[in-house]
Order: sequence, then C-alpha cells, then structure tokens
Amino acid sequence: MEIRPILSALMRSKTGAILVAMQVALSLAILANALHIVNVRQEVAARPSGVAAENEVFSLLARNMRPAGHNEQLALQKRQVAVLRAVPGVVSVAQVSQIPLSRNGSTSGLSANRSDQKNTIQAAVYITPDSLIKTWGLQLVEGRDFTPGEITEIDQNVTEEFPPQVIITRALANKLHPGGGSMLKQPVFMGSGVGAQQLQVVGVVERLQTQGAETGQRGEYSMLTPVRLTGDSDTLFTVRAEAGQRDRVMKDAEQAIRAASPGDVIVRVRTQGEERDKRYRADRALSWMLITVSTLLLLVTASGIVGIASLWVSQRRKQIGVRRALGARRVDILRYFLTENFMITSVGVAAGVLLALGLNHLLVSQLEMARLPPGYLLAGALVFWLLGVGAVYGPAWRAASISPATATRST
Repeated sequence: MEIRPILSALMRSKTGAILVAMQVALSLAILANALHIVNVRQEVAARPSGVAAENEVFSLLARNMRPAGHNEQLALQKRQVAVLRAVPGVVSVAQVSQIPLSRNGSTSGLSANRSDQKNTIQAAVYITPDSLIKTWGLQLVEGRDFTPGEITEIDQNVTEEFPPQVIITRALANKLHPGGGSMLKQPVFMGSGVGAQQLQVVGVVERLQTQGAETGQRGEYSMLTPVRLTGDSDTLFTVRAEAGQRDRVMKDAEQAIRAASPGDVIVRVRTQGEERDKRYRADRALSWMLITVSTLLLLVTASGIVGIASLWVSQRRKQIGVRRALGARRVDILRYFLTENFMITSVGVAAGVLLALGLNHLLVSQLEMARLPPGYLLAGALVFWLLGVGAVYGPAWRAASISPATATRST
C-alpha cells in the first residue's frame, strides 16, 4: 500500500491525528512509569525480613501501670520470659526493643573510623538479652551469637553506655567496609568525635530488616546488642510458636503475662504478618491507584481512537464509495484505516518513549526511584500498537462494508 496518499490525507486532518498521537504519548509515559512503580513496590513489599517463618512469630507488648525500680523491673522481665517459655507450643522467646517492619524504634549512627563521623550510617538497634538468632531464625554467616557473659543489665535512666559486642547484617558490613574481608577484624565506631565508642563485631547475619524497612540496602542496616534494658513501662517480647500453633499460643501467652504481672497491665499482641501488612498498606493503596489510573488511561485512549476513526469514516464516505466503485476491495479499505492508525500510533509511541524517559529521570533525581528498564517501554509500545489496531478495527470494518452506491449517493 502507498504511504504517500495516507500522509496526504492526514495532513488535511492534522488536528485529530495530533490529538490522538499526543494522547498515546502521554498515556504511554504514565503507563510505563506507573507499572514500573507498582512492580518496584511489590518487590519491596515481598522482601524477606530476615525473620524465618514469619507466620510463626508474634510480638507481645506488656505495659505495667505501676512504676518500678531497676531491680524490680529486672526480676519482672525475667519472670515474664520464664512464664512465656513455659506456654505449651512456644519454641523460643526473646525480649527485644523493637520489631522489624513496625516503623517504631531507634537507630544509631555508625562509621568505619573515628575520624569520619560526617559519613555515619544510620542502623536500627535491636536491644536484646536473648538470642534473636534462635527466636527469629536469623542466618548467621560469620562469627557467633552472644554469650551469656556478654549480656549487660542497664537502666537507661542512669546510663546509655552499651557493651561493645554487636552482631550486624551483611548489608551493613558491606556498607561500612566495602572492600570485603572478615568483619570480625574490622573497626566499627558508634557516636561522634573522640568520644565515639569502638564496637566489636562478633557475628554477621545474612539479613534483618530495620523497623522502617526502607527501600534498597538501607532497609537492612541493622545491628543487635546484648542488653537487658530497664527504665521504661513497656516491655516487648517476640515469641516463636510451633508450626500451626501460633493463634492458640498468642491467646495463652497473653493470659500468662497477665497472670505473671503485678497490678494492672496492658497487653498488646500482634503477629509479624500484621506488622508487614501495616508497613506496606500505603504501598498497596498506591499500587491499586496507579493500576486504576493506567486502566482508565487505556480506556480513554481507546475511546479517543474509536471516536476519531468514526469521524473520519463519516467524513470520507464518498471517498470510500468512489474507491470501492473503482475496484477497491473491502480488505483494501480495512487495511487503509489500520495503516493510517498504525502510523499515528507510532508517532505517539515514539514521543511517549521520550516522555517516559524524561518523567523517569525526574523521579530518579527527585525521589530516588529506580531507573525505568527498557522492557517497560517495549511492552508499552506493543500495548498501544495493539490497542490502536483493536480500537480502529470496528470503524474500519464499517467503512469497508459501505456499498459504493450508498456512499456516492448525494444527500
């Protein structure tokens, strides 16, 4: 088929063609970036937290309403841990300062040397006198767990000087010392200036997400320190139950804590799955919103193509009839409109690719988003080419079905 007659016809009706091309370009740019964002957020939400068998783990927060001193709190904490461990179906219990994905907890600045305190790395600090490696099933890749002799009992109202021994994640180790090598021999400092405390890395775990679960490797900058901490009315425990026993164990554990606590106590129990759902609730809402917007854009674009094609068919009825009278077949008329739409869509796709790259560059520079892979642009182009063919097929078939006598009749 000759392309020149089609171009000539389009030049006589530039407005409609330009509007369709602009609509395709804008829709492609938004669709490619929106689906990329959805995919990235889904991958982030599905990241392993480092807690093995999350469906077996839950947290229990006990808030004692009666003030107590350091020694009294220590005795109560140890009694509560013992009571929880005695609940049938409990595999392991650990007192801990915060929970992964909970968006509630503390961080501390770490650096690779004492003189480079400007480039500190913020790491989540999990304070625990028990084995989180056992309770959470953390994968130890280097070194060891804390020993009982390293556990320190500290009243946070008196001192914040923690013991030097820490366990860190592999991501944090690679950030502190990207050159590799054993982290057990590498220096790590917490604090600032000459008063920075040098830490001793005794172990490295494969993965443990922070309480904020940030995107990228930052979401795994975590460290563990062996401290039994007092000075707060809240005591947080993390419990691992036997497979299939979690829901029953949660109820029994709550009752056991209430019975073991003097005076009034407020107990809050939450599964690790609930922490994950709460953390990524906004991400899921954003994903559904972007999917909805993308679907509406496709529908609007298809409607625009159908509308313009139907208008052109109406305006060219006599032209179509003359061509049919001169021997043009239905397939020739159909192919004409399909080719015309393919050309318009191709211009829109080319502009949309450039617009999508520009929009992604803006997102990368301003919001630290990931770069748009070429596959999204190719898939988007294919979608709009198929959408254009599908949308124009109905009007094109109606045009091809017009009889020469009807089309050329004066009105």
